[in-house]
Amino acid sequence: MSHAADGARPLVGINWGSSNFRAWRIGVDGKVLDRVAMPRGVAALDRDGMRACIDELATRWGPLGTCWASGMVGSNIGWADASYCEAPSSVADLSAHSLATMIGDTPVRIIPGLACTGPHGGPDVMRGEEVELYGYLANTSVVAGDRFIVLPGTHSKWVYCRDGRIVDFFTSMGGEVFDRMTSQGLLASITEGSGAVGAAFDGGCDRARSSGLNLGSLLFETRARAVRAGLGKEDAASHLRGLLIGGEIADALRLYPALAGAPVTLIGNPGLSAMFARALAATGIAAEIVDSEPCCIAGYRALAVAVAVSEVRAA
Repeated sequence: MSHAADGARPLVGINWGSSNFRAWRIGVDGKVLDRVAMPRGVAALDRDGMRACIDELATRWGPLGTCWASGMVGSNIGWADASYCEAPSSVADLSAHSLATMIGDTPVRIIPGLACTGPHGGPDVMRGEEVELYGYLANTSVVAGDRFIVLPGTHSKWVYCRDGRIVDFFTSMGGEVFDRMTSQGLLASITEGSGAVGAAFDGGCDRARSSGLNLGSLLFETRARAVRAGLGKEDAASHLRGLLIGGEIADALRLYPALAGAPVTLIGNPGLSAMFARALAATGIAAEIVDSEPCCIAGYRALAVAVAVSEVRAA
């Protein structure tokens, strides 16, 4: 049986993205025994550099046993291409598609991303977020029925789940649009900060939700409000953030009509999640905000247990 299930040694979970490396040593009771974070993402490492990261963990923690690794380490720029698991899928499906490999002397199971045909009819993918999603589903006491999980961020994921399975999802690049538009281009000179909840943010959300206009037609309004109405730089950033988040929610409601009456969970950065929660509340949708780290930990444990169960059934 897998060491993660029989308690012979702690479990190691690794979130290894393009820019950062994060690892947790997880006790058999699910508690974090130690954590490591380094700015050593796979985009900046060759294979020797990736081996060195795992070797450093082994030096720090002793023999690691099998590690579970998610994120861009499983992409075509990572250690090995773990491809994608097609949704609808369960955590057992995800674990069955994991790629067993060796990084140096350490066995590693690389977790595949998820792919789907989204509610908009086009293809969509995620890599890394699937661990948080299945971790949340493993931790929640109510999994029956429809549930929507949102992971706000640079590329926000809107995920539709049913009975503990991920059915499909879509991605919004609103976070990246905000970052780029406030760092260069026409709106950079009239915005300041990351935006905050308040009247300017609420106004942006309402404008995106009720105008019926595409964001391409709305974004210039931020500059016009600064020029014509004296909108300050911090309020301009908040208005812009509201436009983008309000636009995401309007899209989500069009694509998922059931969202209006279903539980919504927000996983990720607390400040950004609070903005999404406020914008959702304005449409009558209540949302809970959940910390991402416990979801990651639970996700690695759920994957390890799924492998252990499959090994027992195969024995």
